[in-house]
Parts: sequence; structure tokens; C-alpha cells
Amino acid sequence: MDKVSQYRQIVQDILIAHSQIKPAYGEIEMDVLFDQDRDHYQVVRTGWLQKKRVYGALIHIDIKGEKLWIQYDGTEVGVANELIESGIPKTDIVLAYHSPFLRQYDGFAVS
Repeated sequence: MDKVSQYRQIVQDILIAHSQIKPAYGEIEMDVLFDQDRDHYQVVRTGWLQKKRVYGALIHIDIKGEKLWIQYDGTEVGVANELIESGIPKTDIVLAYHSPFLRQYDGFAVS
């Protein structure tokens, strides 16, 4: 299995695991969205919390080249930590939610 295919599988496994965690409050569904042709991967929340609509990404990861770009991470544990525990080196993970200037200091890939 090539590197990108392996990364796709790891990302999908992690996102599926997160999608199976039911929020403690509200009537909220967790869905996974995988676009393997364009390498976009998300866990999306939809539903209601009391009288307020809940909608948005919990996790959004893109694969660009041979690197994982974490566009958004709304988890407590930090999806980057889970990726590292799964064997992906920090040099292949970009914390895209950090500004390009700050990325040089976060210990992960700059781009």
C-alpha cells in the first residue's frame, strides 16, 4: 500500500471512530463525508441543542500531495495526536488552522 493510500485509511478510521461518539446533549447526528477523488475528509454534526440548530464540521482533513492538512479540529484530544499515534510523522501533518507564520513554531509541517 502506498503512503497516500495508507494515510487515507488512517484518516477514515479515525473519523469513523469520532462519528460514533454521540454528543451528551441535544439531538445531534454525526456523519462522515469522504471524497477520495479530491481527498477531503470530514465529520459533520447536524441536529438541535435545545432550540438552537447545530451544524458544522467537527473535523476536516485534506490530503495535499503526501501531507495531511488539518483544516479544522473541534475535538478535545486533538486529531493530530491521534494521527501521530497511528504512525504518521509530524513532518507529514500541517496544522492548517495555524497561520503560515506560526506553523514554523508548532513542531509540525509548515506546508
